[in-house]
Amino acid sequence: MLPTYGAGIRFRTIKLKKRMMNVSKQDHLYEKTIASQPIYQGRIISLKVDEVLLPNGRTAKREIVNHPGAVAVMALTDDNKLVAVRQFRKPLEQTIVEIPAGKLEPGEEPLTCAMRELEEETGYVASHFEPLSSFYTSPGFADEILHVFVATGLQKGESKPDEDEFVDTLELTLEEAHALHRSGEIRDAKTVVALFAWENMLLRKQLKR
Repeated sequence: MLPTYGAGIRFRTIKLKKRMMNVSKQDHLYEKTIASQPIYQGRIISLKVDEVLLPNGRTAKREIVNHPGAVAVMALTDDNKLVAVRQFRKPLEQTIVEIPAGKLEPGEEPLTCAMRELEEETGYVASHFEPLSSFYTSPGFADEILHVFVATGLQKGESKPDEDEFVDTLELTLEEAHALHRSGEIRDAKTVVALFAWENMLLRKQLKR
């Protein structure tokens, strides 16, 4: 059985992407690219240095990381626990706790990626997906856009992580997640966003009672 999803999820995601990328070249803050130098092409990212014309007529260099985009999943069990993974992050030289996430494959829809990443990393399959937010992770130097989904109606299966991916799957109460945030084990942006969005969802439900 295919998972259901919030009304208009595909339209809302695509519309948001177009709106976030639609910058008028007549904008008084616009920086026109006058030269671009590729520096590095990797498996996930590429790096280039652009020379731009500033609004005041001067020029400047901009170091830019291009990224295909990614998704993250705030998966909630029937007993209202957050599904998370603990993994080592080499850039940080430490292990942290995160919500499941992964990069988009070429031409892949965010929802398809969210379904795939949730099952691969945790083994969970969700019957319902709802978009939470889409945002740029580091707009000062990268164009990565991250799409966050809320997944519910979970059924536990077998995880299928990549051959170079080693993770522990966790189920956290809100209190446990906040404790990990305070201790520094939760410190990446997507998981912090999900944590406070989850808390806000619970508070809104309480107010409706």
